[in-house]
Amino acid sequence: MATQKKSASRASASARPGSSFDFATVKKALVLQGGGALGAYQAGVYAGVFERHKGLDWVAGVSIGAINAALIAGNAPEMRVQRLREFWNLVSSGPAQRVPAWWGLDRASFNQWSASSTALFGVPGFFEPRCAPSLLLGGAAPALSYYDAAPLKATLERLVDFDRINHDGVRFSVGAVNVRTGNSVYFDNRVQRIGPEHVMASGALPPGFAPVHIDGEDYWDGGIVSNTPLQYVLDSHPRSEPLMVLQVDLFSARGAMPRTLGETMERQKDISYSSRTRMNTDAMASSMNLQQALADLLGKLPAGLRDDPSVASLCAALSHKPIEIVHLIYRDKPYELESKDYEFSRASVDEHWDAGLRDIRNTLDHPEWLTSASQMNGVTTFDLTEPNAHRVRHPMKLPQIPAGE
Repeated sequence: MATQKKSASRASASARPGSSFDFATVKKALVLQGGGALGAYQAGVYAGVFERHKGLDWVAGVSIGAINAALIAGNAPEMRVQRLREFWNLVSSGPAQRVPAWWGLDRASFNQWSASSTALFGVPGFFEPRCAPSLLLGGAAPALSYYDAAPLKATLERLVDFDRINHDGVRFSVGAVNVRTGNSVYFDNRVQRIGPEHVMASGALPPGFAPVHIDGEDYWDGGIVSNTPLQYVLDSHPRSEPLMVLQVDLFSARGAMPRTLGETMERQKDISYSSRTRMNTDAMASSMNLQQALADLLGKLPAGLRDDPSVASLCAALSHKPIEIVHLIYRDKPYELESKDYEFSRASVDEHWDAGLRDIRNTLDHPEWLTSASQMNGVTTFDLTEPNAHRVRHPMKLPQIPAGE
């Protein structure tokens, strides 16, 4: 009986009763934030999504999210989870990373020891330290980074089929920053041919990694400007088509008051890299819903005015088909420290993967959390912060954004 109930619940997750559009046919986008070693959480989330819904129309990422995006878009659907697992097993396969958790230490100390080994020795298949004597000069060293990311290029070439990314039909977008102009740039397979260099540019966070040279310009990690590609996805998606977005973030804007110097550093990093996710998501939804409200108002004008070409053009420019944003945020463990994004122990990688798998399964097992109360055009956001504490923003209802959120 319990199994039947669970199966019914999973089936209803696809049906999405009360949703503003048919989940089975609407275009779906996966949006992946940066966060280094925490990216294993995104891989677990995708594994859980793939259990229920094989289709994916668009995957966009920044930094580690760009790498996960490439592993997804650059493989046949039946191979995607396997390739994600291969990558995350590889980057947690160093001798220091395979030491069992706790190993005579409390977990926080173990994590710090593991992160220190990453800083000293690098990460297999990802990056290795530069052994240049000039680095002893500190800030005056004639070098642009502490690490060499050449191993990542070899890993991407082995695990990702870039011909598939460029020809398969799944839209692929990764964010970077032009070093000279400071402007955010997105590499998109709808615009240019994608290669390993575009993915590496999205993850070239200084001063750890050197900028990546592409077509006469140099690029750093897109997270320097914005750690989530949501804005790009919403701006680029045709207004005439409905869309569902699963946004997976690795840093929480909300957190407890720090009590130690280490907690202070972690809290600062969370705030910096969360991209103020709730505030930005709510602000974008508010803007789009206001545009839709204006379009609806114009539609109520008398026919003589409504049919005027300038009014019709304005109405078309303001209208949006329904957009639903499911926002899932990783909630870190009590023993995780400021170093959590470069702590690649196998124990932590597996925990992050399992947490992502658990959280998305929990979400999909509760379709009532993803039920819109409105059939109207515009944006609805489902903020799945914690179990039983989800928050829904309805279309046409402009949110009041609390200060600092």
